[in-house]
Parts: sequence; structure tokens; C-alpha cells
Amino acid sequence: MITQLTKQEIADRLESRKIRPSLQRMAVYDFLLKNPVHPSADDIYSSLSPSIPTLSKTTVYNTLKQFADAGLVTTITIEDGELRFDADTSDHIHFKCTECGKIFDIYENIEIDNDILPKGFRLTKSQMNLW
Repeated sequence: MITQLTKQEIADRLESRKIRPSLQRMAVYDFLLKNPVHPSADDIYSSLSPSIPTLSKTTVYNTLKQFADAGLVTTITIEDGELRFDADTSDHIHFKCTECGKIFDIYENIEIDNDILPKGFRLTKSQMNLW
């Protein structure tokens, strides 16, 4: 789902998570909201660097880590060694097409019963990927 927020709404959202809304941070978050294709950090850098010459890969990586730590984005490891990012932090499943390589969101409600966990444990977070 593509989410359109104004610059002020993005700044407010970042500030609400104690993140200073710099030009680079706002651009990375806006890109994630407008491109729900689960991009990698390199994808984000490649897309934004032509319009933001001061942007570095290090800034993108640090920004994404900061966003993940603040709960603004979800990190997805749908295949070995490739970390992707999703601004949609709602519960949903990720499906990757093995033919085209695209990742799609599925919003079906799949309940996981705590009874499947070892005794004394409680499920607090899950991530499901399908191919």
C-alpha cells in the first residue's frame, strides 16, 4: 500500500520517535512509504543519490537502522544475506515470486497459537515469508 504523507507529517512522525527529521532521513522514509517494494539499502541509495548529492550509503544504512530500532520500519530477510525494509509495520506476510523476484504483501490473518511454543514462552513477534 502506497502511503502519501506531507513533509510536515513525515517530520512529525520522525520526531514522535525521537528522530531528528533531517533532509536525508525524511527522503529515506518518504521513499519507503511511496515504494512498498521492500527495497534494500542499496536500492534506496541508488534511487535517492542522484537527487541528494550529499547522501552516502553509510547515511542510508544508519538511517534504516535508526528507523528499525524506533519501530518505523520492519526489516525483512527473505533470502540469505539480503536485508530489505518495509515501512508497513502492520502484521502481514511477505510473498516472493521465484520467477520475477518481486515481494508482495499478503494481509490474511494467520493466527499462531502460543501452545506451539516451548513451555513458559510467549510469542511477541513473528515474521512469515512465502515463496
